[in-house]
Amino acid sequence: MELKYFRLIKTIEEEGNLANSSERLFLTQSALSHQLRDLEEQLGFKVFHRTRNKWELTQEGIELYKLANKIFSNIDEGFTAIKHIKEGSKGTIKLSAECQSFFHAIPSFIQKMGILYPEIDIDITLGATHQTISQVLSNDIDIAIVTSKPESDGLSSIPVFKDEIFAIMHREHALSDLEYLEAGYFSDVHLLINSFPIEGVAVYELFLKPNKIHPIKISAIPFTEITLSMIQANMGIMCAPKWQLTPFKLSKELIFKRISKNGLRRTHYLVVRKEQRNKKYISDFISSFEEDFLEI
Repeated sequence: MELKYFRLIKTIEEEGNLANSSERLFLTQSALSHQLRDLEEQLGFKVFHRTRNKWELTQEGIELYKLANKIFSNIDEGFTAIKHIKEGSKGTIKLSAECQSFFHAIPSFIQKMGILYPEIDIDITLGATHQTISQVLSNDIDIAIVTSKPESDGLSSIPVFKDEIFAIMHREHALSDLEYLEAGYFSDVHLLINSFPIEGVAVYELFLKPNKIHPIKISAIPFTEITLSMIQANMGIMCAPKWQLTPFKLSKELIFKRISKNGLRRTHYLVVRKEQRNKKYISDFISSFEEDFLEI
């Protein structure tokens, strides 16, 4: 039974006649009369007892009217719930990452979010990336992208993807003939990083520091294009995942070397305050982020 028939029964009963129902439903009395006749033929019973001035529901009609009220009440409740969900999808997310190089991948993601969720505003915070966890705890940012799971009862950490860090060097570099790089080899290299402090650099925190190795020279260069130019001139090496360099045209003179025999792998987490985790716009961001970075 089509929804229009329930609407017809409900309207006639509430308006008392076809004339008023016609105005409410924006249909002619003839059209409404034709609809009602078709409905009664389909059902095999009368819905209304009708005289010139009075329309009364039959016993069957009373049950259909009750059902119509339930149906439209459920529809109204459903749309109210949808409205609340939609309102919950509005919000501003202050985003940061402990590694500045990660921001190469963020703009295209934010562009996609703008299309899918136009009512979610994303503000990128670039400063003090090594303090992202404390910034989340102090409400200065809403979501942090980190590579070590923080130990805090007030935070929720969501693992979103894993990657592997490689050493990028010139093919004529002194270490280029090695199958992979052990920690000790970094003692004599010029390591190019995005920014200080060195404690915020993944290869140092995850590989060199545990092995008590410190490169002979470290330079912080905030622009990847310049770093790649220096490597092409064989003036140092950088360590990064391959996906980070996909926006750049790499010289054929550059090569990737695995760090350690088994590779240097890390897990990326989205960190958010627990009281924020279940907010609709936060959940939408997290699920979209997981989906977008799944293939890295």
